[in-house]
Amino acid sequence: MKYTNATKVLPEELLEEIQKYVQGETLYIPKQEYQKWGTSSGGRRMLDRRNTSIRNSFRTGISIQQLAKDYHLSTETIKKIVYSHNK
Repeated sequence: MKYTNATKVLPEELLEEIQKYVQGETLYIPKQEYQKWGTSSGGRRMLDRRNTSIRNSFRTGISIQQLAKDYHLSTETIKKIVYSHNK
């Protein structure tokens, strides 16, 4: 995590207001908008499609062991995907 001296980035009036609540401590200020992992890169969408495909295959009778081999995942990971209640 990168630390920045507040006096270098905040207007004096805002700094004085913050000092009414916190002085001499490290203060974390989160980003305004938080995106879930993979949202920007498309990785999340790719995993969602893969997981949907795994669930559909499981519903048609393909075994967990076979899915693990086909997708190069552990059987425990396959179980988490097929038994999750997300979708």
